[in-house]
Amino acid sequence: MTQPEQDPRPARAAGGARPLRAVLRETADRLRAAEVPSPEADARALIEHVLATDTPLVLVREVDAGALARLEPLVHRRERREPLQLILGAAPFRRLELTVRPGVFVPRAETELAVDLLLEHLGQRSAPTPGEMVRVVDLCTGSGALAAAVLDEIPQADVTAVDLSPEAVELARENLDAVAPGRGRVLAGDVTDESLAQVLRSDGPVDAVLSNPPYVPPDAVPRDPEVALHDPPLALFGGGEDGLLVPSAVLALAAEILLPGGLVVIEHADVHGPALRELAVRDGRLTAIRTQRDLTGRDRFLVARRAADTLRARGERLAP
Repeated sequence: MTQPEQDPRPARAAGGARPLRAVLRETADRLRAAEVPSPEADARALIEHVLATDTPLVLVREVDAGALARLEPLVHRRERREPLQLILGAAPFRRLELTVRPGVFVPRAETELAVDLLLEHLGQRSAPTPGEMVRVVDLCTGSGALAAAVLDEIPQADVTAVDLSPEAVELARENLDAVAPGRGRVLAGDVTDESLAQVLRSDGPVDAVLSNPPYVPPDAVPRDPEVALHDPPLALFGGGEDGLLVPSAVLALAAEILLPGGLVVIEHADVHGPALRELAVRDGRLTAIRTQRDLTGRDRFLVARRAADTLRARGERLAP
């Protein structure tokens, strides 16, 4: 006698719920088929998001019908390669979870190293006197990631963040206020505008400048759909033939506003190290110029200090 065919799908629990293990596997398989780089991790994150529970996922046995209904459109968005952070509305950055929205650059983990470089620099200085503030400027702030992390980890920091995009300015204000209300400010400004230096100096000399500016060359096409389709061009392309128009403006602005010994850290493409070091040398106001590699060994940050004198445009290499 012919046996009835078995339904290959996992059995549904009462009320339309499904076993968590089956939902995890099927969601990861869908994301893998869409060539999402981390299908298992993203599947877990999406399911945790729709469950909205403090219970560890390992202890969850079933996903109820309501959560399954909420999960489906989110998985579809991720299949279309919308960034996971935009789907969840949040992105981790150091100790923080920042709000993110479409139209503003999504913060990346590699940028976190800039805060470590600042902490290392401050640790080499003499201890601040009680009440003394450390003035930090975050240029091309985007979501405010660097500025918010500085406020979170350096209690005596006074932070000013700057961005040209109105959407970024609004979001950065929201993120800074969530971390430290009243200790940070966000300005709308263009780093290529020479008048910005006067605005930033109005509260006194600056101890450090951090920046993750746009630096992609105009003829470079981002390979990942998450970047090419969702990060705003204003936050990606640095201008000029090599993408260094904005980074070079950030460098000049930092040299203008830093106090002697002040630190500048600028994130850049892994091919830009020699060119940015040469620009820093030619400026003449910076010393201890070097390139810092990221955790994968790629050239990632220009690091320099403001010299005690002003040898601008002499083209001399200053001694560390």
